[in-house]
Amino acid sequence: MAKGYLSIVLHAHLPYVRHPESEKYLEENWFYEALTETYIPMVDVFNRLSYENIPFRLTFSISPPLLSMFTDPLLQERYIRYLNKLMELAQKEEARTDGTPFHSAALMYKRRFQRAYDIFVHENNCNLMNAFRQLQENGHLEITTCAATHGFLPIMMTNREAVRAQIETAVNLHKKHLGRAPEGIWLPECGYSPGVDEHLKEYGLKYFFTDSHGLLYAYHRPRFGNFAPIFCPTGVAAFARDIESSKQVWSSDEGYPGDADYREFYRDIGYDLDFDYIKEYIHPDGIRTHTGLKYHRITGRVDLSDKQPYYPDWAMRKAEIHAGNFLFNREKQIEHLASLMERQPIIVAPYDAELFGHWWFEGPSWLEFLIRKMAGNPTVKLITPSDYLRQYTSNQVTIPCQSTWGSAGYNEVWLNEKNHWIYRHLHMAADRMTELADMFPQAEGNLRRALNQAARELLLAQSSDWAFIISTGTMVSYAIRRTKQHLANFLRLYNEIKYCRIDEGFVAHLEWQNNIFPDIDYRSWRSRNYRQQAAIC
Repeated sequence: MAKGYLSIVLHAHLPYVRHPESEKYLEENWFYEALTETYIPMVDVFNRLSYENIPFRLTFSISPPLLSMFTDPLLQERYIRYLNKLMELAQKEEARTDGTPFHSAALMYKRRFQRAYDIFVHENNCNLMNAFRQLQENGHLEITTCAATHGFLPIMMTNREAVRAQIETAVNLHKKHLGRAPEGIWLPECGYSPGVDEHLKEYGLKYFFTDSHGLLYAYHRPRFGNFAPIFCPTGVAAFARDIESSKQVWSSDEGYPGDADYREFYRDIGYDLDFDYIKEYIHPDGIRTHTGLKYHRITGRVDLSDKQPYYPDWAMRKAEIHAGNFLFNREKQIEHLASLMERQPIIVAPYDAELFGHWWFEGPSWLEFLIRKMAGNPTVKLITPSDYLRQYTSNQVTIPCQSTWGSAGYNEVWLNEKNHWIYRHLHMAADRMTELADMFPQAEGNLRRALNQAARELLLAQSSDWAFIISTGTMVSYAIRRTKQHLANFLRLYNEIKYCRIDEGFVAHLEWQNNIFPDIDYRSWRSRNYRQQAAIC
């Protein structure tokens, strides 16, 4: 038996960026880039390990917006066109780079894009959820959910019906596509405040994650610190992020991704090459964008113009070394903790999935090296939170403190002088959604369609991504426009519904444009009193 456990948790999430009205939206490329560089390479790694009978258990959180995009026929069709252009560009690059230091990288991209096409089209019929569901059925992944549109729950607690609706909608979508209810949830932004766990329990969720200080400053402080879960008074378990293992992977300054031999993210041929050569592969309006073909390594803390060629073989050797170093550090950490605890400690290492492959190009390879090295390791073993809870059914009861994993550890990323204006509108809209749900307990026909679309618009406006983007100063105009547009759509629907003048054409347009959650039920927003009356009847 291993002395302790490592629980790797990968949170896969993107905002809902589907624009049927035009293919020119740069933001839609976020999804295509993440498919090519993160999600498909991850599936490739997991399937290869499974085929070779290498044992592993990981936790993979798929947010409902991402799950919806995986399964959307329009985005699937557009992604195939996106991949075809990449393969065409890689073919040209093979010839252009012949005889240069960049040729080995060009050949690597050609192989990767073809492999991505094969996995997406031939192996999974254009729906990557097929692959994740199979990995779940094979026992390799424990797939968890998130709130419906990654709504920031601590600030939403002013309207508990809105929190319930975020969770209920997410759980229902998860069941539909993965065939079973999720056991755990990734709270958006790891945002917890006391009381959130009450709603998790309502929907059968057994655990969630907090940042380190969420447990370290709990009342009362946990006996085992962050190296064992605690139970909230509701019985829902909380697992806390380990500081040391997290920093080694996500920090570009102190962690592995900043190594000089790894690929430089910010040098891309979409910006480097002659416009006439590259124009067919960037934005149709001539805006230079990332293509994904990057030929330089990080080299050092120098100007972007002074970067050395990237050699894939060098990077793979370094990824294997770093995987060995990470395992060595976890072994020493486990040995020390095991000498102090009368149970096997668990080290929880949660990361944004998009770090692996997109930001840290070698991340999926590093993960594969780590899993291979851990096979049969006598000191540390991979485990999922639910597996650990089944092994240790008794845990200390305490209350985590309010916390997030954002900058400074609390709410300031999502509530500051740049984005605070959002919330009074979101709170008002949530109250009005509950008002409508209580007003029409059994709506049918166009009324039901309008109510359900109002619910979709509210959920999309509540996405924490918009406040985050506004706070960080990237693509701010897009985030503001999305927030205001969904709120405007909601308010128009609210007035049309309340005053019995529903514009069926407007509803149909929104159903086409913002079609997330096709099985949504507006009654998820009913107030608790009305829910209890309905249950009695």
